[in-house]
Amino acid sequence: IELTNWEREGYWVPRGWSREGPIKTQSRIGYPRHRVPIDPGPGKIAGVAWAQHRGIEKVEVQIDDGDWQEATLATDVTDDAWRQWVLDWEATSGDHKVRVRATDKTGATQTEERTPVAPNGATGWHTITVRVR
Repeated sequence: IELTNWEREGYWVPRGWSREGPIKTQSRIGYPRHRVPIDPGPGKIAGVAWAQHRGIEKVEVQIDDGDWQEATLATDVTDDAWRQWVLDWEATSGDHKVRVRATDKTGATQTEERTPVAPNGATGWHTITVRVR
């Protein structure tokens, strides 16, 4: 093990990874699960969002390319913790495309473009298909 003070590049930087390893503003849907059937009627869409050191200001959910709806956020414990969110909805029979995006406390909104973790942090709206019986 060799200690560095950023005057030298670490092991992963020459292999194409970012020097800083940023954690971008992100959100994900935890319930319902992708393509797992649920019953029609009143229900919830829920998940988590995070923006390390910046905190989450709001989370929005889009169903079937409709308007973005603001979700209810759980208590903000710290800017470094995942923040839970929930949206009430009326589930109707059929398949529904559900997407989520978050905005951090600096005003930066999660980008739609999907990128991998390497080299500079993952991005993209989490999108699932909700199957309602």
